[in-house]
Amino acid sequence: MFRLLLAAAGLLVLPLSLLLFAQWPLRDFLQAGSRQANDLAQVLFALYMAVAVTAATRAATHLSAGHAPAEDAQPPSRWKAWAVLACTGPWALFLLWTSAPGVWQSIRQLERFSDTLNPGFFVIRIALWAMAVLVLVEAVQSALRPAAPRP
Repeated sequence: MFRLLLAAAGLLVLPLSLLLFAQWPLRDFLQAGSRQANDLAQVLFALYMAVAVTAATRAATHLSAGHAPAEDAQPPSRWKAWAVLACTGPWALFLLWTSAPGVWQSIRQLERFSDTLNPGFFVIRIALWAMAVLVLVEAVQSALRPAAPRP
């Protein structure tokens, strides 16, 4: 199910690209709708990025010091998986805790974009939580995954 969520979120790139491309013709030719397209693109981008961080981690495509992209999809070593959990776990929990009042208020008010008053800004705040939860779940799963046999 987790893989299905990651794959489905990848499809958000298509409408996101279309909305970003459509802003110029909407603004210059129709002279209407470009700000609405921008607001919707921001929502889609937030949702996409919330899931993309975890998807990139699973695919081992993150850039990091001393870590080349994995050509053979081996799970990380035990110490590395626990180190990732030790680093990202507290960060994710801190993010969830400190953002809780603002996110709850935004959800209760169904917060709108401040410039256009278009609905949906609260979804961007929910995406913040989604990103933190997905990072935490991935780190815990990786740390608890059985160790790969050594060659």
